[in-house]
Amino acid sequence: MMPGMNTHFDITTEYGRNRAETLNSLSLEAVPHDTQEPKPILRRLALPACFCVLMLAVAAGIVLYQPDVVRQFETMFGAVPEPEHAAADPVPVTQTQGERIAGQSTVRNPIPAGREITGSGYVVAPRMTVVFAKYEGRITEIAAMLGDAVEAGQILVTLEDAGARFALEQARAAKAQAELVLAAHNIDLAQVRSLLDRTEILAVRDATSRQALEDARATTERALNAVAQARQSADSADLAIRIAEERVAELTVRAPFAGTVTRLDARVGDTVLARIDSVRESQSLLTITDTKSLVIDADVAETTIAALKPGLRGQAVLDGFPEQPFDVAVLRLAPVTSAEKGTVTLRLSLADPPRGIRPNMAARIRLTLDEAEGSTQ
Repeated sequence: MMPGMNTHFDITTEYGRNRAETLNSLSLEAVPHDTQEPKPILRRLALPACFCVLMLAVAAGIVLYQPDVVRQFETMFGAVPEPEHAAADPVPVTQTQGERIAGQSTVRNPIPAGREITGSGYVVAPRMTVVFAKYEGRITEIAAMLGDAVEAGQILVTLEDAGARFALEQARAAKAQAELVLAAHNIDLAQVRSLLDRTEILAVRDATSRQALEDARATTERALNAVAQARQSADSADLAIRIAEERVAELTVRAPFAGTVTRLDARVGDTVLARIDSVRESQSLLTITDTKSLVIDADVAETTIAALKPGLRGQAVLDGFPEQPFDVAVLRLAPVTSAEKGTVTLRLSLADPPRGIRPNMAARIRLTLDEAEGSTQ
């Protein structure tokens, strides 16, 4: 109120009551100090916004990882049904939702979306042999050089062993001696047989004693045994000759099959050991490889093994010929997988590979499952 203003008036009258209400409305009161300011509007909207973001994340997770659940909701709310050719749910309808999710995780296809299987490996020659000398000898000639193409039976290395040739001559001499002994015993047998015949005639006429006849028969039996022994000695001499000839023949080392000389360790003048000792000492002469029947051994992820089978086709490319891809086909799968790398090895046949392909070349493969499925239908 303003000073000097008369505040006494009669409130019993209508005018007095109106005046009192007017004065009360114009009075000033102290503002309390504990009055709190209203919260900002952003703080009040933070909780609903976080809740909305959480719900959107859950919905996105369902769409990405559980498409079956989305299809169920679409079916419940009258969405457009799936086409008839859609893949059937591999989990039975009678299972619970938890069982459906577990079942779906076990049958999820690990093959990439492009339906391709890729891997890497090397060119391999399945037919390869290391050539050793069967018997000891000194190298006198090398008829094939590194990289030469050889035919089956072609001479590769010639050895010399005087002992083997002497053994052959000795066996031939023993054979000649055995034949002479056999001839002498045959002559003796003929004589005792003639004597036995005369004695039997005399015995029939009682012109000789019984004892003379028995002696003639015994002499004939001894002559027969001598001939048999001489014939056995001659057969043994024949066997000794064949053994000596085989040893001499092995001094000429020949190619076991047609191929290419991919390694050469022999040198003229070197003395090589017999095979049983050469293998232990790694003293080989050379290596022959059949370069016309090459394959590829490639490793692929073991998670793709369910889709792999013999006959599956694809393409391969060599690091040495990156611009010349060629067709391959799976011949067989390795019986075991690699625990260290988590891969399985495939052996693949080659169709029209690049000219100049060699063993141990690095290769990359790609098998297309769609083409394989289409060819089997």
